[in-house]
Amino acid sequence: QVQLVESGGGLVQPGGSLRLSCAVSGFTFSAYAMSWYRQAPGKERELVATIFANGGATNYKDSVKGRFTISRDSAKNTVYLQMNTLKPEDTAVYSCKARAEYDSGIEYWGKGTLVTVSS
Repeated sequence: QVQLVESGGGLVQPGGSLRLSCAVSGFTFSAYAMSWYRQAPGKERELVATIFANGGATNYKDSVKGRFTISRDSAKNTVYLQMNTLKPEDTAVYSCKARAEYDSGIEYWGKGTLVTVSS
C-alpha cells in the first residue's frame, strides 16, 4: 500500500523556520523523484521544489530559492523541505508528490500539511 505522510506544518511568525517531512512507503523510494507542491487559499497549486533520485539534483521555484532546501534520506524513505525566512505569502497547504523516474505517468500524492506564516 502506497503511503506518503507529511508532517511538520504549523503556525510560524514571519522570518521563522519550519522543516516539513514526507515519509513514504509502498514503493521503491530510490526510483522516484520527489517534489513539494503548495496551494494557497483561492490559488492554484504550484510546484515548490523537486529532488531527483539519480544524483539528487534539485530545482526550486524562483520565489523560494535561497530560503528553502529540499533533501532526501534514503535510509528513512523520507523527503524534507527546510523552510527559512518564511513570509506570509508562503502560507499554504504543502503536499509531497512521488513521480517514477522510469515512467513519468506513475505518481503518488500525500494529503498535505498546513503552513501558516503570520504574526
